[in-house]
Amino acid sequence: MSGVLIAFALILIAIALLAIARRLRQRSGLPAGRVIYSDVGAWQRNERALFSPIYGITGKPDYLVREGDAITPVEVKSSPAPARPWPGHVLQLAAYCLLVEEALGARVRRGIIQYADKRFVVDYTPALKAELLRVVDEMRLALREGDAHRDHADPGRCARCGVREACDERL
Repeated sequence: MSGVLIAFALILIAIALLAIARRLRQRSGLPAGRVIYSDVGAWQRNERALFSPIYGITGKPDYLVREGDAITPVEVKSSPAPARPWPGHVLQLAAYCLLVEEALGARVRRGIIQYADKRFVVDYTPALKAELLRVVDEMRLALREGDAHRDHADPGRCARCGVREACDERL
């Protein structure tokens, strides 16, 4: 009889763990599918950045989720959601979509920006890709002409910047 009780207790524990896992996945903003890449501390960090030699851009999305024959990049932001996703966040996500296409040869239909309290699904359209490439070209032109400068309106952001040590404009 005690074996039956132990088995019953293990089944209840398994059900509870599945419910917790489901809740955590929903909170993370991840779509249904298999996580194939993660650069978030809660998972094993991925040291391998995606790179496109065609467009000369590189990046590390927070998650890549395989959904059938497509891959969905997910970018997680810790801040509360604005009314609409910030344009810079949309372009960052578009860059990840482009990188998945180029580096992994996979189809990308959409990406997800997960803020602390809301998620936005962003369709990866030819118009969004064209906007990304236009902005990348503008950035390269500014670098070539010596007209690229950091925005130091937020000193805390400067202090947390990943390239702070190499920046000659750091505060």
